[in-house]
Amino acid sequence: MTCELSDMDRITLAGSSAFQTNDGADYLENNCAEEPTKLCEFKRLSGRILKTVDSVYQDVASVDECRELCLSSPYRCHSYDYGDTGDMVCRLSHHSRATLSDIQDPYLDVPEAATYELSSCYNVSIECRAGDMIAKIRTSKLFDGKVYAKGSPNSCSVDVKNSLEFELRMGYQDIDCNVRQNGLGRYLNDVVIQHHDTIVTSSDLGLAVTCQYDLTNKTVSNDVDLDVTGDIEPALSEEVVVDSPNVVMKITTRDGSEMMRTAEVGDPLALRFEILDPQSPYEIFVRELVAMDGVDSSEITLIDARGCPTDHFIMGPIYKSATSGKILLSHFDAFKFPSSEMVQFRALVTPCMPTCEPVQCDQDDFGGELRSMVSYGRKRRSVNATTSALMDAAVRHRRETTRQAPQDDMLLVQSIQITDKFGFEKQQGA
Repeated sequence: MTCELSDMDRITLAGSSAFQTNDGADYLENNCAEEPTKLCEFKRLSGRILKTVDSVYQDVASVDECRELCLSSPYRCHSYDYGDTGDMVCRLSHHSRATLSDIQDPYLDVPEAATYELSSCYNVSIECRAGDMIAKIRTSKLFDGKVYAKGSPNSCSVDVKNSLEFELRMGYQDIDCNVRQNGLGRYLNDVVIQHHDTIVTSSDLGLAVTCQYDLTNKTVSNDVDLDVTGDIEPALSEEVVVDSPNVVMKITTRDGSEMMRTAEVGDPLALRFEILDPQSPYEIFVRELVAMDGVDSSEITLIDARGCPTDHFIMGPIYKSATSGKILLSHFDAFKFPSSEMVQFRALVTPCMPTCEPVQCDQDDFGGELRSMVSYGRKRRSVNATTSALMDAAVRHRRETTRQAPQDDMLLVQSIQITDKFGFEKQQGA
């Protein structure tokens, strides 16, 4: 005699051929096991109700309240009907079509009635980590499909094959996953659970997921204890308040006097990176600046991982503003992608103390010779031991957002609508 335990039953295997008959075995199901109940789908079976049920409730105000009674029942409720056997009567059962195959004529035909049968349930939890968020999903029925970030079904997705648990990792610096920042320390995205591998159906679910980080100012204290017994106070106590830098990216006119939302191809523009607090102890540098089109299909790297421009004909180096070390600028002429008028800029910005060291970039001049230029985009920072300790303390209380980058990197996003100057519409109207 053998005893075999399984995390599967007729409900989790419904619709598959995995459940087989075996004349030499007795099969027992646990109808009190805990199942996911946060996001549940019910299918309506019109024209029939079960002859026998497990629970009957009187004076239930609505079909939605009956549904909630099913989801909160002390046993595994898999179907319910409402108002078909009496006014405001709710009936619950642990049975569904998957468990009724061995019962003869379990349903009573009633033309105007309906049974609501549980299709599947999902529990979704979000793990908020230093550089990414992970959507962890547990389902009550074997899932065969895909889960992906909305708008990125191919580039930020996971294919799931017959599993009860699966997850989707979305890095804050992963451009493909399109995680949005809404305010300081708040990241959000939309996730789609798609049952078919190729097409979207009415059974699919959309989830809004959010991670909120506490980026308020923290007091960092450093005591030097001389290890002397008695009531002697520590010999040295230093206390400073390290502000989390709040950095913004703007698209402006070349002189920076006006923020731009729209432009034409060729207009002289500038990208402006700025620490909003002029008293902040930080400076910043920029790297991995990418321009993307509005349909998530094309992109071009403008500033590489070192902080150097990839093509100075498109965008120049990053340089400090003459008025403030808290502001970085880069000049460019407006451009667009063939498939869209929207151009989105994304950049990694890293604070440094007390100052940022520029990187030396080599580029071809018009004569084909290399010349050196300065750009503010270097990974290493020149800091002494004290400022390094302060930075480490600040980092522990500030957004840590990168996939394989320093912990204090920040992702900034800005968009602009850029039209061409071909004048096709004017020509057609002439």
